[in-house]
Amino acid sequence: MTMTTAEADKILSDNFAPWVLALGLSVQALGEDRAILRLPWSQQLAREGGALSGQALMAAADTAAVIAVSSARGAYGPMTTVQQSTSFQRAVADSDVLIQAVLTKLGRRMAFADITMTAERTGELAARAGTVYALLG
Repeated sequence: MTMTTAEADKILSDNFAPWVLALGLSVQALGEDRAILRLPWSQQLAREGGALSGQALMAAADTAAVIAVSSARGAYGPMTTVQQSTSFQRAVADSDVLIQAVLTKLGRRMAFADITMTAERTGELAARAGTVYALLG
């Protein structure tokens, strides 16, 4: 059974570092193999020139994948990022970003996810990421 967005938001608040929580991420939707989070636009997350920083997008992608794994497993469990690769396609300025993490494989010890990051205002793809996690518990 898929968890609720409120349960997933609680996973965020209970298990992530304060600097990740400062991103303001919120869980928008969950499925058996996916999670969609919102990264709200903030000038504090922008780099010179007004575009959202790549570091904020990468942290949001990593976090969304953890929520997707937790949703698929029915609860949060300890895991660690083994690998993350991100490709940036266009800058995001003055727009929230929707981050969709889709699990491509969930095993007993490893999980793999593909993540898309889309500027909500324009609907344009801003970045893609691929992640691998070691499941520790």
